Amino acid sequence: MSYDLIAALMFGSMLLLLMTGQRMFGVIGFVAVVAALLLWGEKGGYDLAFAQTLKLMNWFPLLTLPMFIFMGYILSESRLADDLYRMFHVWFGPVPGGLAIGTILLMVLISAMNGLSVAGMAIGATIALPELLRRNYDKLMVTGVIQAGSSLGILIPPSVVLVLYAMIARQPVTHLWLAGVLPGLMMAGMFIGYIWLRCRANPALGPVLPAEERARITRAEKLHLLRAGILPFVIFALMMVPFVMGYVRLVESSVIGALAATVAAFAKGRLSWKVFDTATRATLLVSCMFMWIILAALAFGAVFDGLRAVDALRRLFLEDVGLSPWGVLILMQLSYLIMGTFLDDTAMLVIVAPLYVPLVGALGFDLVWYGVLYTITCQIAYMTPPFGYNLFLMRAMAPPEVSLRDIYMSIIPFVGVMTLALATVMAFPKIALWLPEVLLGR
Repeated sequence: MSYDLIAALMFGSMLLLLMTGQRMFGVIGFVAVVAALLLWGEKGGYDLAFAQTLKLMNWFPLLTLPMFIFMGYILSESRLADDLYRMFHVWFGPVPGGLAIGTILLMVLISAMNGLSVAGMAIGATIALPELLRRNYDKLMVTGVIQAGSSLGILIPPSVVLVLYAMIARQPVTHLWLAGVLPGLMMAGMFIGYIWLRCRANPALGPVLPAEERARITRAEKLHLLRAGILPFVIFALMMVPFVMGYVRLVESSVIGALAATVAAFAKGRLSWKVFDTATRATLLVSCMFMWIILAALAFGAVFDGLRAVDALRRLFLEDVGLSPWGVLILMQLSYLIMGTFLDDTAMLVIVAPLYVPLVGALGFDLVWYGVLYTITCQIAYMTPPFGYNLFLMRAMAPPEVSLRDIYMSIIPFVGVMTLALATVMAFPKIALWLPEVLLGR
């Protein structure tokens, strides 16, 4: 049996087993180890799993994963973002769609302190959405705002998804995080521009804060809110400035962030035992899940490397089908969008990374740049019906007056904006690569 056929059987077996509802990491790891046993015997199968475990345990930047997850849960559970949203509420009230714009800015800051989209969604759905609806904002627009804004968590550093991609693609996490900064801010700016234009054209979609209510807010109260809301900025600065200046490494930066968030919650009187216990348990669960997934993906990728499946795939697309390298790249992104209708970002990466990531390198594309493209495509897939991840999170957290149809309809314009952002980063790779080149000399 040819190696190409063995690789196809592995991939098909994995997809078939995933349909049984078993754990993703168990299915992928099982297929990898069984294939290694059949191909290289008992010693080969044992060495494969053991070697990938050692590789995972020796990957020092992996220590950032629990630190950033813990920091995000502390900020979320202690409700430190409440003051920040109140600040945006007051300062952006006179602007058309100002509260929705403030919500996007809130999501950017939560993303910069968490690395997961679920934290932004939880804060947006529980704090921002009820307030926006009470202020007579259009429910379709604000539901889309929260879903789109929360998706920034997987692109803006410290993105946990980019940590996973870095391990599988064997790329530096620092380069990937810096590469995600400008595309993430660009996308947030595009969301804000869309909201402002829509609300300026139709003020009923996002009414400004009434003049009488603005008059009741004194300058002293505004300054007090500014000081209270500035705390998350301070945490982010304490974490990222020493790292960017080269005083600390990535792992030390993550520890500073987790410690700063804990101290801030304690200083505000919001660090209860319940908050600490919930954050610690959630951190352990999420960290272990990611470690098992990375281990399974490494084992699967090692078998694919041994079978030289990537060379076969490159010949298929470039020689047999006759596609150009850009044609292959666009086909990959389309496949992510299709898979995103029924899989989350982690599942998509682990399933196809052993094929796609080496193929991208073989086609001559930059793997750091491709990591940003993958993440933006995942953001779009998060909001793609019928099974987009953010759609179901919103359905679980939204108030009763927001129906499932509202949730589906709300994301249409934002998916269009995100698709435009994806095309822009594809056409101009320097948007992603400029910052790593300037700061790290890449």
